[in-house]
Amino acid sequence: MTSPVRYLAEAGFLGKFYIDGEWRKPVGSATASVVNPATEQRIADVALGNDEDVDSAVAAARKAFGSWSLTPSAERAALLDRVHGLLLERLELFAQALTCEMGAAITYARRAQVPLAAEHIRVARDNLATYPFITARGRTAILREAIGVCGLITPWNWPLYQITAKVGPAIAAGCTVVLKPSELSPLSALLFAELMDAAGCPPGVFNLVNGTGAIVGAALASHPEVDMISITGSTRAGVLVAQAAAPTVKRVAQELGGKSPNIILPDTDLGRAVPLGVGAAFRNLGQSCSAPTRMLVPRSRMGEVEILAAAAASELVVGNPLAENTTHGPIANHPQFERVQAMIRVGLEERAKLVIGGPGRPTDLRIGFYARPTIFSNVRRDMRIAQEEIFGPVLSIIPYDTADEAIAIANDTVYGLGAHVQGTDIETVRAVARQIRSGQVHLNHPDWDPNAPFGGYKRSGNGREYGIEGMEEYLETKAALGFYR
Repeated sequence: MTSPVRYLAEAGFLGKFYIDGEWRKPVGSATASVVNPATEQRIADVALGNDEDVDSAVAAARKAFGSWSLTPSAERAALLDRVHGLLLERLELFAQALTCEMGAAITYARRAQVPLAAEHIRVARDNLATYPFITARGRTAILREAIGVCGLITPWNWPLYQITAKVGPAIAAGCTVVLKPSELSPLSALLFAELMDAAGCPPGVFNLVNGTGAIVGAALASHPEVDMISITGSTRAGVLVAQAAAPTVKRVAQELGGKSPNIILPDTDLGRAVPLGVGAAFRNLGQSCSAPTRMLVPRSRMGEVEILAAAAASELVVGNPLAENTTHGPIANHPQFERVQAMIRVGLEERAKLVIGGPGRPTDLRIGFYARPTIFSNVRRDMRIAQEEIFGPVLSIIPYDTADEAIAIANDTVYGLGAHVQGTDIETVRAVARQIRSGQVHLNHPDWDPNAPFGGYKRSGNGREYGIEGMEEYLETKAALGFYR
C-alpha cells in the first residue's frame, strides 16, 4: 500500500490545515520536521500555524456551532457511525502512520492504537442513543447543552487514540472543535482530518491547525471565542494552558502526568501478576501517563518478584517497529529518548538495584531511539525514579512491610491518574483500591473498558474522558424553571 507520508504528500495535505470544510494554506511559512524514531531520518515537513490560523479555525467553528448544536442526536450519531466505519476500513494506513511518526510496533498499532481509538468513536455514538439531554425535576427542566467551541490539544504518545477520545464526545455533545495535535506526531491527525471530510462532517464542525504549544496551543487557550480547552499532556503544559485560559474563564479539562502504583498484596499469584505488571508498565514502551511504573511488593517476596520481572522483560523484543515479531519499537522522539537515558542513570546514581537493562541502546541497535527495558529493585519511595514521571520502559520495584504502608507509598506522589491492585482475596483488594487516591484503579488486571471514565486526582489533572462522563465534560447544565405545567 502507499505509505502514509506519500499519501499525504500527493494529496497536498502536509503543508495545509483543515478549516471550515476545506484544506487551506497557512498564513505563515513555519514548518516542523517529522522524524522517524527508528531511523532518525526526517520523513516529512508539516506546516505550523500562528494566531491568524487559529482565528480562522475558531471563526469557522463558531459559525458552525449554532446549527450543529441543534442537530438531532441521531444526526450526530450518524456522522460518528461513518467515522467509526472509516477508521476500521483505513486501519492499516493509520497503523503505518503511527509506526513511522512515533515508533509504535506495527503489531501494536494494528492491535491497540487504532482499534482502541475507534472504540472511543463507537462509545460516543452509542451514548447518543440513550443519553437524557433533558430531564424533569418537578416543573423544572434540566437541560444539558453543548458548551460551545472546544480547543483540543493532543499529545505525541497516543496520537490517534487521544484525538478520538476528545473529538468523539465533543461532537456527540453538539460542540464544534479546533484540534491541535502534537507537532512531533502530526501525520495521523492529518489522516484523521481527511477521514472527517470523507465522512461528510459539516464545514466548521471539525477543524485542524498544526502548531506548537507555545503558539497555537497558547492562542487556543487564550482565545475569547473558545469556550473550553481539553488538553492531554505534561503537567507543566497543563499549568501553562490553565494560566492562559484563566482571563476568559473558560472550562479547562486536563489529563496530565502520572506515576501509577501497582500494589502486589501478599496473597497474590506472582506467576500471573508480575509478568502482567511488567507488560502493563511497558505498554507503548512505557510512554503512557497511566503506566504502573511503581511495583509495590512485600519485602519477603522481593527475590521471587525480581526473577519473574526480569524473565518477563527479557521476553520483550525491541527493534524495527515494522517487523512482525517486534513487541516494542523505539522511544517516540529524541528529547524523550534523552530523558529516559538520563533517568536510568539517575537510578544507578541513587544506588537502586539494577535487575535488568540499563543505559544505552539494546545490543546491535546503533541507530534509532531505542531504549533497553530497565527494572530497578530496592527502590526507596523518596528516590527520583520513584517520584518523577519517566515516560519510558523503566520500572521501579519498591518493598513494603504492611498493607497500610503499601497504601501510603502508593499515595506518596503528586500524581493520581491510575493504579493497580493484585491479590487473591477480592475483599481485601477492593478495600485497598478504595484507599488509593487516583482516578482509575485496576483490580487484578481486568480488560480495558472504554466506558470507564479516565482522569486524575491531584496534579494528574481534572475532568474525565471516556464513557458518559467524557461526553458530559462538553456539556453545560441549564435549569429551565416552569418548563413543565
